[in-house]
Amino acid sequence: MTHATIPGDKQLMEKYMGLQQPNDGIMCEYIWIDGTGEGIRSKCRTLNEEPQKPTDFPIWNFDGSSTYQAEGSNSDMYLYPCAIFKDPFRGGKNKLVLCEVFKYNKTPAETNRRKPCNEVMERAKASIPWFGIEQEYSLLDYDGHPLGWPKNGFPGPQGPYHCGVGANRVYGRDVQEAHYRACLYAGVKIAGCNAETMPAQWEFQVGPCEGITMGDHLWIARYILHRVAEDFGIVVTLDPKPMEGDWNGAGAHCNYSTEAMRKDGGVKEIEKAIEKLSKHHVRHIKAYDPNKGKDNERRLTGHHETSSIHDFSAGVANRGSSIRIPRQVAEDGKGYLEDRRPSSNCDPYSVTEVLVRTTVLDE
Repeated sequence: MTHATIPGDKQLMEKYMGLQQPNDGIMCEYIWIDGTGEGIRSKCRTLNEEPQKPTDFPIWNFDGSSTYQAEGSNSDMYLYPCAIFKDPFRGGKNKLVLCEVFKYNKTPAETNRRKPCNEVMERAKASIPWFGIEQEYSLLDYDGHPLGWPKNGFPGPQGPYHCGVGANRVYGRDVQEAHYRACLYAGVKIAGCNAETMPAQWEFQVGPCEGITMGDHLWIARYILHRVAEDFGIVVTLDPKPMEGDWNGAGAHCNYSTEAMRKDGGVKEIEKAIEKLSKHHVRHIKAYDPNKGKDNERRLTGHHETSSIHDFSAGVANRGSSIRIPRQVAEDGKGYLEDRRPSSNCDPYSVTEVLVRTTVLDE
C-alpha cells in the first residue's frame, strides 16, 4: 500500500503556537533510544517550573512493549533524564530532555549504552578525551526513493555532488539549513555541514565534545533532524548503504584525541593509539554499528572511500584506511586521529566508549 505524506499547515499552526504559554506550564519532551538501538522515541509532559538541570526532571515511565524493549506482561520501563537542551520546535522555556532507559528492576536496558560509556569516561577523564563525529545521512521521498532522483532511473554518476551548489547537484538543502539553525538554538555543538558524495546525501559535524557529551549531543542532533524533516514531509535514513551499486555509503567518522595527542609531539601518542587499535579491530567493528558489523559489511568494502571490514589499516590523508591521520596533523606533529569505520547508524556511546577503553584504559 502506498501512503501519502500529510504535511502540516504551518499557517494554521501559527495560530496555536502563538498562544501565550503560562509560566507554570513548561513543555518538556522526554527523548530516548528504543530497543533497535537506533530508533528514537519521545513523549511530552508539563512541568510547573523551568528545569535547570537533569535532576529537576521527574523520572518517568513508558510502555516498553511498544518500543521493542519489554514484554506486554511486564511492560513498564523507566526514563532517567540525563541531558537538557532548548526546544527549537516550541521555543520559549520549553525543553528537550535526553533520557537513559532502565528496566522494571532498575537495571539498564540492553540498548542503554550511555551508562557504561559514562562509567568509562569517568575513569578516563584525566586524559581529557575529545570527540567530533561526522554524521552522514540520506534524504528520501515518502515512498523510500532518494529525494530528487528520477523515479525511473538514476542521476548522473558521482562527482559533481560533494559540497555541490545548484538545483541539479543538491537535493534537500532546506532540510539541512533548518536543521543547522535548530541545533544551534537547542545548544547542540554542531560544527558544520556539507552536501555529500551521493546526491540527496548530507553530512553535519558535531563537536568537539568531551567525554559523554559527544553521545548526548549527537543523539539530540539526530532527533532534531528527524523532526525537521518531518515538517518538510521528507524521510531521513541513517542506513550505511542506502543505494546498492556505484554509490557512496554513509558513515559517522569519529575524530578523537586525548590531551597528550593535542600537545607538542602528540603524534607519537597518536601512533601508540593506532597500534593499540590495530590489535582490537574485530571488537571495534562489532561496536561500530547496532547490528555488530552486519550493517557495515555493506559499506566497508574497500571501495567508495572505505577500508575493508576485514582488515585494519592506517595512513596519512588516506580515506581508504581504517584510521586516517589528517595531513595537517602529520605536519604539526600533534592533533587527532580519524576513525573512519563507524557506520552512519552507530550508537555514539558505543563508539566513544570502545575508543577510550582501547587507547586509554588498555582494556
